[in-house]
Amino acid sequence: MVETILSLQFQPLQEFSLVHVGLLWHKFRHTFPLIEERTPLDATRETFEAPSPRHEEATIEGKPPLPRVCFLNESKTELIQIQADRFIHNWRKTGKISTPYPRYERIRTNFRHEVWEFQEFLTDERLGKVAIDQCEITYVNHIEPSEAWHEHGQIEGVLRTWAAQQRSFLPEPEDGSIQQRFVIRNDSSGPLGRLHVSLTPAWKEEDQSPIFVLTLTARGSPLDKGINGAFDFFDLGREWIVKGFLDLTTADMHRAWGEH
Repeated sequence: MVETILSLQFQPLQEFSLVHVGLLWHKFRHTFPLIEERTPLDATRETFEAPSPRHEEATIEGKPPLPRVCFLNESKTELIQIQADRFIHNWRKTGKISTPYPRYERIRTNFRHEVWEFQEFLTDERLGKVAIDQCEITYVNHIEPSEAWHEHGQIEGVLRTWAAQQRSFLPEPEDGSIQQRFVIRNDSSGPLGRLHVSLTPAWKEEDQSPIFVLTLTARGSPLDKGINGAFDFFDLGREWIVKGFLDLTTADMHRAWGEH
């Protein structure tokens, strides 16, 4: 595991400004003393209706969009990301510092506290309440070579959904990537969201050895109203990610990781 991300998307806070970002930083700077600016993320929503024809419309912006601002801890292994319609917490493994994965439960607890602090700040500044419309949990894994695979073309050694085919002319592929989507459902209702899976070839920075980056993202609407419903979706999404990871990866990979 190299990164875990919990993200809330909500209706844009119309009066939220860079001044408010600075004030908000004072609430978090004891834990996140560093600050960076990045390009804002586009809104994303899981829908299940048939796609409608796309219409291009000209829009007039009243003011430029706010940047996405990141508050980082000293080691840059954890950060909060804020923009007018997003509040995100990342844990990530960095090349310089080897820190053990803190487990989902700890990340969830910290993020829940941060979300309540954010909402308290919005209330104090009379900016309204977050109207959450999408929740997103992402796990990023680096899969290193083992007895199951050695070259990027050997995807069948990593994922069960990719089977090696007999070819009469073509050699083994040089590399390849996979993207899949699975609808998240329960027994008593319709679709709750989707699990997005991607596998892409990459190279380790330290020694340029081959790795696969396996990313699993569960995204959907809160399971109930308010912040509690959002965190209920995080728990469901995490269950789908963990069980989906085991379902997708091969028995050879499980043996390489010491699974049974």
